[in-house]
Amino acid sequence: MVRVASLLLFAVISLVPLLSYSFSAENPTDRRILVLVDDLAIRSSHSVFFNSLQSRGFDLDFKVADDPKISLQRYGQYLYDGLILFAPSIQRFGGSLDQNAVLDFVDAGHDLILAADSSASDLIRGIATECGVDFDEDPEALVIDHTSYAVSESEGEHTLIAGDDLIQADIILGEKKIEAPILFRGIGHSVNPSNSLVLKVLSASPSAYSANPKTKLSSPPSLTGSAISLVSVTQARNNARMLISGSLDLFSNRFLRSGVQKAGSKTKYDKSGNEQFVAEISKWVFHERGHLKAVNVGHHKVGEATEPAMYRINDDLEYSVEIYEWSGTSWKPYIADDVQVQFYMMSPYVLKTLSNDEKGLYSTSFKVPDVYGVFQFKVEYQKLGYTSLSLSKQIPVRPFRHNEYERFITAAYPYYGASFSTMAAFFIFSIVYLYHK
Repeated sequence: MVRVASLLLFAVISLVPLLSYSFSAENPTDRRILVLVDDLAIRSSHSVFFNSLQSRGFDLDFKVADDPKISLQRYGQYLYDGLILFAPSIQRFGGSLDQNAVLDFVDAGHDLILAADSSASDLIRGIATECGVDFDEDPEALVIDHTSYAVSESEGEHTLIAGDDLIQADIILGEKKIEAPILFRGIGHSVNPSNSLVLKVLSASPSAYSANPKTKLSSPPSLTGSAISLVSVTQARNNARMLISGSLDLFSNRFLRSGVQKAGSKTKYDKSGNEQFVAEISKWVFHERGHLKAVNVGHHKVGEATEPAMYRINDDLEYSVEIYEWSGTSWKPYIADDVQVQFYMMSPYVLKTLSNDEKGLYSTSFKVPDVYGVFQFKVEYQKLGYTSLSLSKQIPVRPFRHNEYERFITAAYPYYGASFSTMAAFFIFSIVYLYHK
């Protein structure tokens, strides 16, 4: 018994440093990241990207993708906050990890970076499909562009793309504009336009197409033009974030430090935009940017401070909520003019835009509608690049009690006059009828 107790104590103690890195409301940035690679040589060939993560406080755990000891969780607790899959050719993960385990990891609210290339296996393609993107079905296909390619002495097939069609969203790519083109060599993917959860971050040019560069085209390519996405991101409804790239080289030291000149341009950059691109987009994926939280949701009658158990129709009330944005190190007030609250029962009876004091406090006031029932205060806030907020508070609304109505209602004066005039007329008619000869 003593030995068993000691082993249990050791297991709990060993878990403490792992759980201390966990994603939480107070510190939403991922900290402990599992990096799965085809070969540990990637740790050296992509060291600039990994070093940038470590310099920002991330704890990276490198493992070969087929390591039999791989596990994402232990004793029902996840050991990692994020997952980086730099193993495009892996056919089967080691240990207890498989496609469903990766998807369960994301469903639990954790984040994922997946990079593929022309050797992408069915396993990697399957995970990407579940994340909302579809790689070209041709396993030999690469993105080719005879117009927007990078000038290179060794490049003759124009598969080295110099991409500059970026999403216009500072919250995803940072406020500093990426000036230099981004080097990309790999496979393209398509995004379902009806899927609002997936965003194309780096798109191909209108002249690009996806095909095998070593064979002649016998039929039109399935992916062409700007419909080809080179890098996409997904934010799930549980606010888990995923990055899907068709190029593993996009993150490599060679591409990060290489100079670039786009075909047809006289400007030659000493350094590509890859380093800035992967650094900024990884900040978004791992919740260093664009993460919101709402606290101190409250409501009360105008002139009062306590929250009532119910409202009466036509009461004047005030609603307030505090919204903060994570800056990567601390919470700061979130400032926007598009946050709205609904007073909702089956459909919105009241829709009001909340005003803010630029210190994080959002508030408004309105009159309870002349309808009684069970209502909800609802805030459904969704903005490009930010985590979504879904707040609701239920409150009943009652009608006037019998002793709360006014004795004489102004709008009813015509009816009062009609009643009294009818009585007076009947009295006069009675006197005349009874006593007139």
